[in-house]
Amino acid sequence: MVDLPARLPVNGARHGPAARRVRVRRDVPVPMPDGVTLLADHYAPVGADGAPAILIRTPYGRAGLIGWMYGWTFARHGFQVVLQSCRGGFGSGGRLDPLADEHDDGLATVEWMRRQPWYGGSFAMHGPSYLGYNQWAIAAETPDLRAMATQVTASCFRDAAYVGGAFALESTLIWTTLTAHLDGRLGGVAAFTAPRRTRRAVLSGRPPSELDVLSAGRPLPFFRELIEHHGRPVSPYWERRDFSASVGRVEAEVTMTGGWYDVFLPWQLKDYAAMRAAGRRPHLTIGPWYHADIRHGRAANADALAWFRAHLLGDPSGLRPSPVRLHITGADEWRDYPDWPVPGARPRRWHLQPGGALSTDNPAGGEPDRYRYDPAHPTPVIGGPVLIGNSEPRDNRRLEARRDVLVYTSEELAEDTDVIGPVRAEVYARTGREHADIVVRVCDVHPDGASMNVCEGVRRLTPADRADADGVRCVEVDLWPVGHRFLRGHRIRVHVASGAYPRIARNPGTGVPLGDGSPMVASDQEILHDPAHPSAVVLPHV
Repeated sequence: MVDLPARLPVNGARHGPAARRVRVRRDVPVPMPDGVTLLADHYAPVGADGAPAILIRTPYGRAGLIGWMYGWTFARHGFQVVLQSCRGGFGSGGRLDPLADEHDDGLATVEWMRRQPWYGGSFAMHGPSYLGYNQWAIAAETPDLRAMATQVTASCFRDAAYVGGAFALESTLIWTTLTAHLDGRLGGVAAFTAPRRTRRAVLSGRPPSELDVLSAGRPLPFFRELIEHHGRPVSPYWERRDFSASVGRVEAEVTMTGGWYDVFLPWQLKDYAAMRAAGRRPHLTIGPWYHADIRHGRAANADALAWFRAHLLGDPSGLRPSPVRLHITGADEWRDYPDWPVPGARPRRWHLQPGGALSTDNPAGGEPDRYRYDPAHPTPVIGGPVLIGNSEPRDNRRLEARRDVLVYTSEELAEDTDVIGPVRAEVYARTGREHADIVVRVCDVHPDGASMNVCEGVRRLTPADRADADGVRCVEVDLWPVGHRFLRGHRIRVHVASGAYPRIARNPGTGVPLGDGSPMVASDQEILHDPAHPSAVVLPHV
């Protein structure tokens, strides 16, 4: 047992009384029904018996920065904190089977808390990414859960792994490589080495089924399971790991923090929409952040502290009046709104035009634009959301010089143009193979010519996506949501391609299973833009 002295609040927090002394019990055993014991650290403010608890369940360890950010920070503000290691790591027994045991282990941990003499009858949950998923896994079944603070996360990770029906190769390989090394001798540097190991592996040209050994030095069961279940519309594997259907039944008060460049943002917003459809009023903050961005961690802790004080201690003084707060990139300003999607947004079609033009006019017709996609030399990606690494916008001019990327650019904008909300594309395509990917990206072209990516999306086509009598398929692509201002004098640009490697796995064009090393086939694609086939990106103008 360790006593930690009080210090000044972090993040400029000034809520409540002066920070308290904190008592910490390390390696507290928490028994699971199957006989496995999980370990937790219990942080308690001295002299605050029965204080509300905050449960944080993590696969990333309990010491160092994690203990500081989540244990000590909240305990000195008057909350008890139970910081628990998920099974299979950092002293907890059993084997880590990612996503599979969090429902049962989470409920068993809550039952254990209820039996403790220090438990005061209510608790909250907090944390990003996997830690946020752990919250959704039990939230609908714990009536004494009063508040949740979730960040860069979702109630199901399936659609983020199989984005648009493709496979999020780089992010899934990074995460499985990271977790394979976290609890080892060099675990402290795993977050830095995993992206480099992954990049070397994916650039080797080997099939996906071999990349885990190249990246991590051994087979990674979870990575192989993700490959095995790719393309299955119904899967008991994912049914056990999907908690999206229960989001509307959650009674706890929920605040969500996300980032425009985060890999989970579209599905985090689906969780927000599910709560709104159920009549709930969650709070939502989206900043100019990516998944591993330390800036959103600081903001999320400050938001969570105010949220927990309001809903566990009855002090709403730290809450903002409007439930939705968005950082508008391009304008570099924060704005408050009553809801998401923001009221008053008007969808406006920006049509692909002959000669690489882009405008809101109806398409003028002309011959289709053509390119060849060769999976043996896949179209690369520059920027875009990835799990670990800086995902902020990057200049895409080098990508635009490739022959397998179509580029459509507007005239200079006569006035500032704000685009806030969901983004989608309708692309009329004739593909050389029934199995093909359509990638759509929106860029902001600056006066100096820099073409900075704003959002993108992918749709993997199969024979189920039927073509008309002329072989044309209308491909609907969901892009990342945006909150962006295209400044006066800038231009809007749209890319159309069939690859974004290694963010998504290459499409071999044959329909063979993802991990198969069979030969790949190039495909000639045509993108149509005529009155009968009005290919367009639909932007929500505000």
